[in-house]
Amino acid sequence: MEDHFTKVLDYLAELGFHPATADAEKRLCVVNEERRGIVGLVIDCEFPILVMEQIILNAPNLNKEAAIRLLQMNRTIVHGAFCLDESGKKVIFRDTLRLETLDLAELQGSLESLAMALAEHSAELLRFARS
Repeated sequence: MEDHFTKVLDYLAELGFHPATADAEKRLCVVNEERRGIVGLVIDCEFPILVMEQIILNAPNLNKEAAIRLLQMNRTIVHGAFCLDESGKKVIFRDTLRLETLDLAELQGSLESLAMALAEHSAELLRFARS
């Protein structure tokens, strides 16, 4: 069986992303590319899928209007989505990809999608974080 975690690390390196941490045993790494808004992006290779998650903001008091707006923002995100974590107190970006067929362009598309979503919606996300 192919080592999907090594493949993901190779793709990240090819794209210029160098994990801040990588744990081969747990098959996950954390990526930071602050100039693009990617901070603490966890990439977890849990066969058969790759899960990408990044905390976007703490939202302990997210109101109905902000929640609706987050759902509307999702319509503009090419890959992945903004969602709430299990506690309902954090907005995260989450994307899942199939490891068996993963290629460089697909991983790049997901990373670029996150960066574009953050750039496009940064003012509103900051406003939600302050409320």
